[in-house]
Order: sequence, then C-alpha cells, then structure tokens
Amino acid sequence: MSACVPAPADSARTKHVHPPHSPPPGPRRFRIAGADVSASIAVFLIALPLSLGIALATGAPLQAGLVAAAVGGIVAGRIGGCPLQVSGPAAGLTVVTADLIQQYGWRTTCAITVLAGLAQLGLGCLRVARSALAVSPAIVHGMLAGIGVTIAVAQLHIVLGGTPQSAVPENLAALPAQLANLHPADVAVSALTLTLLFLWPRLPGRVGRVLGKLPAALIAVAAATALAALTGLRLPKVDLPSWSSHALAALPDGPVLGLVAAVLTTTLVCSVQSLLGAVAVDKLVAARPGLTGRVRRSDLDRELLGQGAANIVSGSLGGLPIAGVAVRSSANVAAGAVSRNSTMLHGGYVVIAALLLVPALELIPLASLAALVMSVGLKMVSLNHIRTVTRHREVLVYAVTTGGVVFFGVLEGVALGIAVAVGVALHRLSRTRITHEETEGGHHIHVRGQLTFLAVPRLSRVLHQVPHGADAVVELDGSFMDHAAYETLQDWQKTHTAQGGSVDITGRRPGIRISEPVEVDDCRCRPWTAWRNHQCERPPTATAPPDAGSQDTAGVADLTGGTGGTGGTGGIGGREGTATSSPTDLARGISAFQRNTAPHVRGELARLAREGQQPSQLFLTCADSRVVTSMITSSGPGDLFVVRNVGNFVPLPGEESGDDSVAAAIEYAVDVLKVRSITVCGHSDCGAMQALLGTEPGGAQTPLKRWLRHGLPSLARTPGDGDGAGGPRLAGRAAADTAERLCLANVVQQLEHLRAHESVSRALAAGGADGGLELHGMYFHVGEAQAYLLAEEAGEDGEAVFRRVLETDLTA
Repeated sequence: MSACVPAPADSARTKHVHPPHSPPPGPRRFRIAGADVSASIAVFLIALPLSLGIALATGAPLQAGLVAAAVGGIVAGRIGGCPLQVSGPAAGLTVVTADLIQQYGWRTTCAITVLAGLAQLGLGCLRVARSALAVSPAIVHGMLAGIGVTIAVAQLHIVLGGTPQSAVPENLAALPAQLANLHPADVAVSALTLTLLFLWPRLPGRVGRVLGKLPAALIAVAAATALAALTGLRLPKVDLPSWSSHALAALPDGPVLGLVAAVLTTTLVCSVQSLLGAVAVDKLVAARPGLTGRVRRSDLDRELLGQGAANIVSGSLGGLPIAGVAVRSSANVAAGAVSRNSTMLHGGYVVIAALLLVPALELIPLASLAALVMSVGLKMVSLNHIRTVTRHREVLVYAVTTGGVVFFGVLEGVALGIAVAVGVALHRLSRTRITHEETEGGHHIHVRGQLTFLAVPRLSRVLHQVPHGADAVVELDGSFMDHAAYETLQDWQKTHTAQGGSVDITGRRPGIRISEPVEVDDCRCRPWTAWRNHQCERPPTATAPPDAGSQDTAGVADLTGGTGGTGGTGGIGGREGTATSSPTDLARGISAFQRNTAPHVRGELARLAREGQQPSQLFLTCADSRVVTSMITSSGPGDLFVVRNVGNFVPLPGEESGDDSVAAAIEYAVDVLKVRSITVCGHSDCGAMQALLGTEPGGAQTPLKRWLRHGLPSLARTPGDGDGAGGPRLAGRAAADTAERLCLANVVQQLEHLRAHESVSRALAAGGADGGLELHGMYFHVGEAQAYLLAEEAGEDGEAVFRRVLETDLTA
C-alpha cells in the first residue's frame, strides 16, 4: 500500500494528492434542477401578461414591461439576496411610475429609475435593510391598499372602453359618463377575463386539480384573445413597436427638488416592497418540508444591492422600475423551485418571447390586460390585512395612509401614515390609568400602562392621597418606566417610609425583578427566582440559626447529596443553607404568577380545560427539586404526563406492597391517555442513589428504606470502583464515580421494569403503522445542564451508552 508523503517545508507550492482508488475531480458542470425548470415556466406564464398589463396601466411603452421582467429575472435573480423571490414590474409601482411619466416624460422616468437604483446600492452598502422593516405594517398595508384602489379605479375606465384620467378624484367624477357610454366589445372581453380569473382556481374535482396547475392569468388572457380573434371584435390591442425605435433613458430634465422627491419615492416603494416580499418568501420556504435546508434565509442587504443593480440596468435599457413581486414569488415557491436558477430562467424566457412572439402578443386586447391589472389592484386591498390592523387597534393609521395615497400620492400618504402612527404611539404612551383603593389592610395603588413623565402629575396626586404612616402597596402593571416617573416614585417612597408608613412596590421596575423585595441589594436572580425562594447570589448578610440543620435526620441524611455546611444543595428538596421558606414567599410567587404569567397562558389553559389533556409522553423522573421537567424539555401545559418519585423507580408488578401509584399512572397514561412514548429520566448527584449505596441490611424498616428496595436490582448491575469498566456509560467520558454509574444503571433497569407492566408490554407488542409506543432513557447532569439520551445501539462491549443531546441535533 502506498503512502502520501507531504511536500518538503521549503517547497514553493503544496501539491494536492488525491486519495487512492478515487479519480481526480473533473471540471465542475453547471446543472439545473428539473424543479427549477418547471417552476420557471410557471412563473413566465404569469409574468408575461402581467408585465404588459402593468406597462399599459402606467402609460409606458409596452416593451418597457418586458424589459423590466427580463432584467428583474436575470439581474436581480442572480445578485439578489432572496434566491426564490421573483422581481420585475410590480403593481405597487404603477401609481408612482404613471405620475412620473405624466410629469417628466418617459425618458426622464427611465433616468429616475437609474438614480433610484444607485440609491438602493448606497442603502445596501450602508446595511440599513433591516431598518426598513421598522415601518409599521399598518402603514405598508395602507400604502399597498391605496395603490390598489388607484389602479383599480383607473383600469376600470379601460375595461369599460374608455380612457383613464390622471388622478382618482377625476376618474371617479368621469365614471358616470363612462358608464353611459359603454363599449360592448371591451366589456365582453373584460368580463370573460375577470370570470376566468375568479373561476379557474375553483374548478372542482380531479379535472380542476389538473387544470388548476395552469396560471389563471394566462388562461384568462388567452381565452379573451381567442374570443376577440374568432369573433372579429374591433377593439384596441397590444401594439409593440420595433425594438429599433425603443426609447432609452436620457438625462433628467426638470426641477431639482421635484426630481429628488421622485427618486426618493421610487426608492422607498421599490425597497420596502422588495424587502417585505423577501420576508414573505422566507415564510413560504419555511412552510415547505425539505426546502429549509436547501434554500438559505434572505440576506436583505444583498437583496437591496440586487434590486439596485436591476433598476440601473432596467432604467438604462428603457424598462420600468423593478421590485420584488409577491404573486410571481409565491408561484415560484409553490411550483417547487429550489434555487435562483428558476428566476433567471424565467427572465430568459421573457427575452425570447419579446424577440420571437411579437405577432402573438399583438393579438391580446388591451381591455383584457386592463381587467387583469384591475383584479391585481383589488387584491391589494386585503381583508386579512384590515382584520389584522383592526385587531391591533391600528385601523386609523391604515385608513389615513390609504386615503393619503389615493388622494395625494404615495410619498404624501406614507408621510401622513407615519405622522398618525407616531401620534397614536404617543397617545398610548400617555394613556396610563392610576387608581387608588383603600382597604382594611391599607392603601392599594394600581398603575396600568406605561409610566412616563406625561403621567407624573397624576401619579404624584394619587400618591399624596395616602395618609402619613399608612401601609401602601403600589402595583405597576406596565413594561416601561422612564427616569422622571422613577424619581417621583422613589422620592415618595423614602418620604412615606420616613414618616412611619410602609411601601411595597410590585411589578416591573428598572433593573429589579417583580418577585424581589425592595430592600434587597446586589441581587442577581434569574428567571427562576420565584421558585428558588429568592436565594440570590449576593454577599451573605445573615446565617441560618445554629440548630437549623441539627434536627434528627435518621434515614434521610444520605439523601441530601450535598457537601454539608451552608453551601450544599439538597438532592431531594435540597436548598441553600441560608434559604428560608414561609407562606409569604409562596403567596408572593402566586401573586407574581397571577399578575404576569396567567394573562399569557389563560387562553391555552382554557382550551385544555375544554378539550381535556392529550399529552404525547409519560415522563417518569425523580422528585429532586433541581430537575425541572418543563425547563429541560422545553414543554408547556398539556405536553407531558409527569410522574415523580424518590429515585425515579418503576416497581415491578406485584412488588408495590400496597402502593400502586406508579403502576396506576403507567396504566392511565398508556391505556387512557394513549401516550406515544415513555421516558425514564435519572439525574446526577441523586440523593436516592447515594442512600442506596449506603444502605446496610437490618435496622428499622422506615418508609424510605422500604421504598429504596426497588433500586436493589439497579445496585446489583452496577460495577464497583474496583471492577474496572462495565455497565451503562456516557459517550465521550467515563462516569465520575460509582454513584453516577448507579444513576445510569438505574435508568436502564427501570426501563426493564417498565416493560414488565401489562399495559406497556401490550402497547409495545401492538406496534402498528404509526410506530406504536416508544421507550426512552434519559440522564440529566444538573451541574453541566446537559441532557443525555440512551442510544438505541450498544457500545463495543455490549453495554448501554448515553449520548449527549447537542444544539445541532435538530433531527433527533
């Protein structure tokens, strides 16, 4: 066998030696997945009529729509940061582009598109894409709705056989005269287009599922074109001049301030629509099984760079402004695209169609394209968006933005929406309710809402209603308190306390957790404070009474699992030596739950109360206070059916000695709740295991000793310190001591006991297509906060192996 010898250290270059029996890699071949090819065809069939229709709606040359579709697919598709987003002429840009063409002419509009692309490149280099997402969704939805209304009202005139005006008020004023002067041919073609757009996706049965794969837009326009051709209807049709006379961009001509405003408006609409579209595509990708790992999440800054480059190219070639298009992007994902190749291919198809299919495109009636674009505009007024903003009490922002876009313009409407959104936020910030109630126990002051300087006068007035020397409770029910309110509250507390009164402040305060007493300093409690009885990590200020730990602990001394003194932590119910417990601590914890947690879980618990519990897993673990099942399994109410006992024992059937609690829980979980899995979980520093190791025969048979006998089989299969290797083990490291080996062996032994129960053995034997019941072993190392699962395969020596559960084990 030959060996690969590395090159000498002084060699000028290092040779790459291929492993034996493997051919050297050949040149890398460019491959396109079949899913991308089929998806690109579907997107092309949607993009072709829409691009012509949007160009018609803006008043631009119809070729401009094809140029923008091709450039958006090829340039933005190749450079952009969202691989599956399809870019091109978007309905959201129709109003902006139409206004620019009317004010400055087509060639200057192309120059504005180029400048907007340069601005997008600058924003992408500054990496501010995420900042655009800070705009309120109500403003974005309102902007799109206003644009949709403007598009629909304008295209309605073409549908009826007329010509649209320049603004919505003029279009509405001219509508009665247009209705009195209908053109039957245009109305018939438009009606057929709209009918097919509505009915085609709703065709019933198997035929409907097959035909529904064809884009409704293509079918509607093709049917309208066929009707016009077969019946000889005389009506305006698509007119594509020769490409040799196609107008390109020219130097911008107009007032500087107007041009700057035009560039900013185009940049804003293009960028926001593209970034929101990228976020929406990420959600669609995440909903497709098997695609998340193949398609990366969107890089929004790179997406801005791609959109900017595409707008520069499109404007230079005489195309419309470009943005991400929701309709085509969703169709691309739904059609099965797996890479950016589908977007680029669709752009190539548009180029071929623009060069070779001109005679066929010139048969399309303009009324059919107008009906298509009008339907797109109506869909931009989404009822789902209206319900969402209503639920979040932002309907005023939505309505003002929509009205502003319709009657004043896009930039003006967005500015109005931002102003109203700021006003609503300030109103909510100042809308703080402060109530004062006098009870037998004292005075209760409840502050609901954000506590800012705007509420300080009311807060001060209510606080001074509390008499000197009285007991007071101030409850803060809000998520924010500014410096002025904090100073007012603290000054009043000090003054009131100095005058003989008492003050208990509960709720959210800067830097202090809800469950902490006011006088505690240097407290660094973390989210489990309420359950740790405020055992803060701070310099000790008091010690436990000398006789606190001198009580008679016969039979349970070995269960502490600690090292003694004030620093030990108990294995079963153990706690820090300086900790105290009282009904006040319990009441304080319950109060914190009712105030802060209950509002968030009340809906879910109400559902569980109605539907009953349906846990998927029986979790059998130790009663140790440090093993928090919901924390280590990231579970919530209704997820786990938990059974806890000293030592996580599963007594063999017939050996319970009158205590059938564990057997009853197993039977109930398997036969009644129909759980799919059972987990036996042991843990490190288990006091029960240490007590089992120290058990001596004879002596008084206390309840604890009678219970520990269920662990004797585990003790029998555990090798001692001098027995060398053997027994269940942890993957990657040896067991720390005999106690840890016993903990591991106990999990394996209790799983064997579990299989002996009739309900479990019956469920395991039944199996079935759905997999039946599964048994799992688990070991939790408390000090490391590390979980280990019992592997299905044994080690080289045939013994059971527990393997670590890592953050990367997403497929486990």
